Amino acid sequence: MNEAELKQHLEAAEKSPKQIAAAVSGLPDKILRYKPSPDKWCILEVLGHLADIEVVYAYRIRQMLADKKPVIAPMDGDDWARNLGYIETPPAELVALYGLNRHSNLRLLRRLKPADLGKSAFHPELQREVTVAEMIEKMSGHGAGHLQQIERLKKESAGK
Repeated sequence: MNEAELKQHLEAAEKSPKQIAAAVSGLPDKILRYKPSPDKWCILEVLGHLADIEVVYAYRIRQMLADKKPVIAPMDGDDWARNLGYIETPPAELVALYGLNRHSNLRLLRRLKPADLGKSAFHPELQREVTVAEMIEKMSGHGAGHLQQIERLKKESAGK
């Protein structure tokens, strides 16, 4: 990843919390809790996931930057959504957490030196080393994917 690509990824990552906030602002509870099926997430669960995944990114990136031979702890997003009370948390709080956690991560990432991008950790689910550059790339597109999911859920719930 070169400097221009890094800048582009960080800019995309910075926009995401504002886009998510705008997409869910003022939504009624019925839409926030709409599930297309029992095993699919509602918007509240998506918001909880976004807030928590930033904590996961924060820890994983810090492991890569600071630890010797780190191993990433696996996580199951469905278990997190099911067991961490996302649907009991006010949407404004989840959006704020996502924004604050993302802001904190971006502050760290903007201080990186080019050599830091190649630092890595073993990812047991992928059975390979994952680099800081790969994590940044994943972060930059992650919110956009969930923004599309939120927009789909809003449309689907309007027809119910």
